[in-house]
Amino acid sequence: EMESKVSEGGLNVTLTIRLLMHGKEVGSIIGKKGETVKKMREESGARINISEGNCPERIVTITGPTDAIFKAFAMIAYKFEEDITNSMSNSTATSKPPVTLRLVVPASQCGSLIGKGGSKIKEIRESTGAQVQVAGDMLPNSTERAVTISGTPDAIIQCVKQICVVMLESPPKGATIPYRPKPASTPVIFAGGQAYTIQGQYAIPHPDQLTKLHQLAMQQTPFTPLGQTTPAFP
Repeated sequence: EMESKVSEGGLNVTLTIRLLMHGKEVGSIIGKKGETVKKMREESGARINISEGNCPERIVTITGPTDAIFKAFAMIAYKFEEDITNSMSNSTATSKPPVTLRLVVPASQCGSLIGKGGSKIKEIRESTGAQVQVAGDMLPNSTERAVTISGTPDAIIQCVKQICVVMLESPPKGATIPYRPKPASTPVIFAGGQAYTIQGQYAIPHPDQLTKLHQLAMQQTPFTPLGQTTPAFP
């Protein structure tokens, strides 16, 4: 019942889907001077936001009515397929790898997605032909899990539709702590109470939080007054 509504676009609920992407994938979605993502936003009617930061991983948030979300997903899946085709033209690989997308889903909704004894995820795999895997562990410092979908662009689109149905039927329970990718670890140097990161040949003053953390750490260090023996640490 719900599914036919979704596919006919009759179910126009606003939904937010979060995707986890590598920097290279994000670059492909953004395109030269942001042209690709601009086109995706215009043609799908979905809001597409990309998390800031020089992180190896970025979060791409797609918000809009369900049909706009499906259009945006279709464009992303086909773009990734195009990237795979292009990368294969100058490689020796003969078999074409599938398109893979990683969704970030609140852990409280993953049970419904898997279903009793894995029944729901099995049904989604069989009816769409896509591979679907729900990570066993939550993503660091969050209450979200990665759900990996791979297959042909068409299989992925069908799969996303079914996942949206599940997410609409069973909203998240309690508060969700969203996953935020960590910045690429650049070496940090502390000098004169200021933190610097090394970028190329230059030391660049680092954002304040690190300096504050460092100062805090300095205050916490147990300094032994002179003349007393240092306590033995177990």
